[in-house]
Amino acid sequence: MFLIKKLLKVSLIGFILISIAFYSLYLSMRSDLPSVDSLKDLHWQTPMQVYSRDGLLISQFGEKKRIPLTFEQVPQQLIDALLATEDDRFYLHFGVDPIGMGRAILGKLMGQDKGGASTITMQVARNFFLTREVTYTRKIREIFLSFHIENLLSKNEILMLYINKIELGHRAFGFGAAAQVYYGKEINELTLAQIAVLAGLPKAPSTLNPIRSPQRAKARRAVVLQRMLISGYITDQEYQHAKTAPITGKKHGAEIELNAPYVAEMAHQEVLKRYGKEKAYTEGYKVFTTVTAKLQTAAQQALVNNLLNYDQRHGFRGPLNSLRPKQVKKTNKLSVQQAPLLTQDEIITALAQSNYYQMLVPAVVTAVAEKSVDIQLRNEVTATINWSGLAWARPYINDQKQGRPPKVASDILHYGDIILVSKMPDSSYHLGQLPTASAAIVSLSPDDGAIKAAVGGFSFKQSQFNRVTQAKRQVGSNIKPFIYSAALEHGFTLASLVNDAPINQWDRSSGVVWRPRNSPETYAGLLRVRLALAQSKNVIAVRLLKSIGVNNTIKHLTAFGFNANDLPRNETLALGSASLTPLEVATGFATFANGGFLIEPYLIERIENSDGEIIYQANPALACDPCLQANDLDKSEQELNLLASINLFTEETPALAIKQATRIISPQNAFLITQALNSAIWDADWSVKPGWQGTGWRARTLKRRDIAGKTGTTNEAKDAWFSGFSRRLITTSWIGFDDPRHILGQTIYNNNLGKNQTTGKEFGAKSAQPAWIEFMRIALADIEVEAFEPPVDIVSVRIDKATGKLTTKTDRTSQFEYFRLGHVPTDYVTADNISGILSGGTQKEEEEELF
Repeated sequence: MFLIKKLLKVSLIGFILISIAFYSLYLSMRSDLPSVDSLKDLHWQTPMQVYSRDGLLISQFGEKKRIPLTFEQVPQQLIDALLATEDDRFYLHFGVDPIGMGRAILGKLMGQDKGGASTITMQVARNFFLTREVTYTRKIREIFLSFHIENLLSKNEILMLYINKIELGHRAFGFGAAAQVYYGKEINELTLAQIAVLAGLPKAPSTLNPIRSPQRAKARRAVVLQRMLISGYITDQEYQHAKTAPITGKKHGAEIELNAPYVAEMAHQEVLKRYGKEKAYTEGYKVFTTVTAKLQTAAQQALVNNLLNYDQRHGFRGPLNSLRPKQVKKTNKLSVQQAPLLTQDEIITALAQSNYYQMLVPAVVTAVAEKSVDIQLRNEVTATINWSGLAWARPYINDQKQGRPPKVASDILHYGDIILVSKMPDSSYHLGQLPTASAAIVSLSPDDGAIKAAVGGFSFKQSQFNRVTQAKRQVGSNIKPFIYSAALEHGFTLASLVNDAPINQWDRSSGVVWRPRNSPETYAGLLRVRLALAQSKNVIAVRLLKSIGVNNTIKHLTAFGFNANDLPRNETLALGSASLTPLEVATGFATFANGGFLIEPYLIERIENSDGEIIYQANPALACDPCLQANDLDKSEQELNLLASINLFTEETPALAIKQATRIISPQNAFLITQALNSAIWDADWSVKPGWQGTGWRARTLKRRDIAGKTGTTNEAKDAWFSGFSRRLITTSWIGFDDPRHILGQTIYNNNLGKNQTTGKEFGAKSAQPAWIEFMRIALADIEVEAFEPPVDIVSVRIDKATGKLTTKTDRTSQFEYFRLGHVPTDYVTADNISGILSGGTQKEEEEELF
């Protein structure tokens, strides 16, 4: 009894002395301890996310992946797993678990270091305020900080700090991000087996994760499940079922809902410029763009389909590689192919090492029949490509020539070839290849400049170069509407006659004769300005520029936002020698669509912080005159519809003071050019000019009279364009090669008789317009027909088609034409003056312009 009392006394004295020493140590270190008050108002470092206007995730930027969770969002099984594995007495201790610490110290003294001393609170202290250095001083600081944290926060708040902060491998911080990274799911969608895998990661996330080491992850999962069973969190049946479940983890990116990488990168760069790298990647900004899922998807599909169609017109460049290169052995003067059978390991390895883009996926040819081939794809999927998916593959010779059409499958492919294929809507497979040409398509609102869709290339994975904003390419005839707009400002009308005849002009600077030609090289003599623009007459564009002067023309063009340094100061400007980006071209065309205003393209509609507060709201200048202000109460129904159409006011955004865009041309000028561009699509008249129709006639398939547009093709067909618009949407499509050594060329192949057969030259209407039509077919479906209404001071009178003079006739030789007030012709056509006018123009080369 005496011995027991003595032991108790000694223990008590020892406890008091240790407590005094511990408290003294605390007092000496207190001033050096970081404040834990910041945990009360914690700001999680979360990545930037980019969304479409309709709220679909496009991309995520930032090194750390984190999806902060609230306590209510965390599954109870995850909490149970963490408590059972990391700190079973979490809700009982005061930040330090004496039992666990005593067991750890005893194990250390006995040479059996089993850990277990760190509670969840201590791990929170270490993760937020301390380093991972293993020293006694750091451990003591960790204990003191744990006391502070327990005094400041509730147990649930401490647990959520741990759940959202802990590093779990593959740049995932917190269990919300880990669920996405390893399983591509929300945390509440995980099974018990998956939860147990994640709960086992804190011990060693780099080596226990299911991606790097499935076996170690499985062993660690068994430990977690065993502890959950012992602690009574799960039943034996749940334990057995989860323990035998397969390890299914694999790396997932952010759950992208809309594929728009070029748009995402444009928004990313703008946020970096606005806020800097540190804030952009850690503040959890949600960036809402102006694109919508429907239009962006339509633009992506239109560009891809058009590039694939162009590429296939120019022939098959052969397989990516071959696992059985064709070998020929001479036997009795006969040739036989030696092809040892492929093994599954060979096929699987080859497919795993092959890149794929968009819908083009790798496959290996496993058999060749007369009119079909058998293929194997990834995951050991097998399929057959029938003749309908092979017959296009004439051999590629060069940009201008293809070989003879194939007769049998062996003319195209051989056993062991590695190829790219695409799955068609009817589930059949089609031989494909990665296009060597590039393309871009951009669509925006002419009312405020909001970018509705933008695709900068066939595949962002293949090339991050954004041709919408970065590719300055010669614009060809896409420049002509701006040249003609300048001509209207200098006295020309849509009925003015200009001579469509070859030009033969001495160039003093180069010492050679300059001979601009039409394409195709046909000439009509005297031609009205409306028809000249609709038919894209090169020589007439040159004559107009010569008439008004290069300097006056450049001054007019720079008003559309074009950089003067990009505009050549010579007459080649009329033929499209200027180099502009598709976005610049679309912005210029928007002026014609909106009645004369220069709008500024913008992509970001608003930015929200991590709390959902709007920190940036776009306030674009609007194409309106006069512009309504937000506090205007007496708005007509038409005015209200305008505001709704440009999405200026929504429930989420406050009304902003409306800014008016700068008017750069008169509404009359914009309307008249639009009329001529409408003729490029819709007008056709064989009675006066046999075979005449506008260059954009293919767009008639849209069956919309309220559209206008212009083709464009450069010298040697290096670039092809189509820009066109309705009153509410302008879209520009471009196709060409990044490598300037290539040209779009033409499709010429050898027929079965060995003679060349031409199927067509590549130009704007054939190469670029199909993508525009496919996109606009979807985009215009949601836009009501809205005619281009003539503004004030525009009058319509009947003219003679051949002369542009007034006429009293109402037959097919006449039509109504629009004029600005004060520019209406005053003379009527007569038999005498029609003869004189027509004799004044010639289709022959104008020799008097030589020298």
